[in-house]
Amino acid sequence: MESGILTALIFVPLLGGLFVLLQREERAVWNSAFIFSLVPLAISFYLFAAFDPSRAGYQFVEQYRWIPQFGISYHLGMDGLSLVLVVLTTILISLSLLYSAGGDIGQRPREFCFFMLLLETGLLGTLLAVDLFLFYVFWELMLIPMYFLIGIWGHGRKIYAAIKFVLYTMLGSILMLVAILYLAMAYREHFGHLTFDLPLLYHVPLSETESRWLFAAFALAFAIKVPMWPVHTWLPDAHTEAPTAGSVILAGVMLKMGTYGFLRFAIPLFPAVAIEATPLFLALAVIGIIYGALVAMVQPDLKRLVAYSSVSHLGFVMLGIFAFNVEGIDGAIYQMLNHGVSTGALFLMVGMIYLRRHTRDISEFGGLWRRMPLYASVFMVVMLSSIGLPGLNGFVGEFLILMGAFLHSWLAAAFAVSGIVLGALYMLWTYERVMWGPITKAVNETIADLTGREIAVMVPLIGLMLFMGLYPRPLIERMEPSVKQVLSRVQVAQAQLDATHHKTMLAEIAPFLRNISPAPTSDK
Repeated sequence: MESGILTALIFVPLLGGLFVLLQREERAVWNSAFIFSLVPLAISFYLFAAFDPSRAGYQFVEQYRWIPQFGISYHLGMDGLSLVLVVLTTILISLSLLYSAGGDIGQRPREFCFFMLLLETGLLGTLLAVDLFLFYVFWELMLIPMYFLIGIWGHGRKIYAAIKFVLYTMLGSILMLVAILYLAMAYREHFGHLTFDLPLLYHVPLSETESRWLFAAFALAFAIKVPMWPVHTWLPDAHTEAPTAGSVILAGVMLKMGTYGFLRFAIPLFPAVAIEATPLFLALAVIGIIYGALVAMVQPDLKRLVAYSSVSHLGFVMLGIFAFNVEGIDGAIYQMLNHGVSTGALFLMVGMIYLRRHTRDISEFGGLWRRMPLYASVFMVVMLSSIGLPGLNGFVGEFLILMGAFLHSWLAAAFAVSGIVLGALYMLWTYERVMWGPITKAVNETIADLTGREIAVMVPLIGLMLFMGLYPRPLIERMEPSVKQVLSRVQVAQAQLDATHHKTMLAEIAPFLRNISPAPTSDK
């Protein structure tokens, strides 16, 4: 049914951004931006409640002819993979705007709010586009507002970080565009007309060489966005120099566009190549898990520590995806949500202390529990959520990922466990240095505790941590049918590979069998 609700979800933030530009008073700017962010939030909650968890396909579908001579349609749809990420996006955008209105953004608030709402349109469009051309338009649209958010409202080497972010992402995007165009041309060659519609492109017959090159193009674009080791180097700079709201959205949502891309496009379009590449991606995921944790452990900057922890956490997501079983992929999607909530909350906590001290150097703190008991208590919950304490959200995702990884490769799971241990080590050590001990800096004696606005920002996130940790069923039951649909394509490809392998083996041993078979005897 083409109700238009997904179009409203995507473009209400853009309309809100344009409305914000017309406002003159700063208070009106922040109020308008926050109210317009609540509209897609309410729509996403409605869609979550109305979503049929028994169906694997797209729901709330909208499809119209857009550029028919090139086979391009305005095709939107939502399934279990996109639903949960849409809800996460709308929650984090609203909370980021509420937080930023408290004084984190000192200059040009109109433009800041406009770019935040434009970014929400790009993110939601990327998650809901079914036509590959439309997907690419929204994929590129995401870059523009984030570039300005880092470059204008960032800190330190903000221009360097913004340019590095765009260059890395654009490199992968250009290769992906070439792959998309090649797929569309291949479809026309076999079926007589162009299309960019994803369900139709599943049926394009490709040679092994073509599939491998196209998978490589998609995979590189998504690996940069995740980011996987070794194409992760843009991430710490972008996170560290971005404003707090930019870091929250970058970590909470934008990184998930990479892992979502693997599940939505790279793996379903080229399942046989994805199976062949599984050992490579499992190895890179494990390296990312351990590397990110080790580098985070030695960071003197609190925000940079959280940034490197994202490399480790997203390594777990990739490990779950390439386990290629229901447990692993369910855990990977759940961990995407966990990371968005927990790491987004960590960046907010770092931003709050930066507003008070204008430094993120861990050595500048110590003993904050005495002056900021409420801040220290909230930070403890967020930190325990990040390291996967049972009862909080992080545990569910990590448990499912490790279960799925063990079923696929016990060796990869064994190495990945060390990442959990290291993660607990660096987070607990950081908390000890910041919160415990004597107050060694006189300025820390005057720090104020959390304000009412900051409490209002953190309460929904802590509520999500508890809800997701204690009652994961509503989320998992909505995503699982779509997960099984992705896996069905992988299983069909695996069966074809096995059949081809058996035929090859029989062809190789047939001459040997003929040579050793006994010669026929005569009846005379």
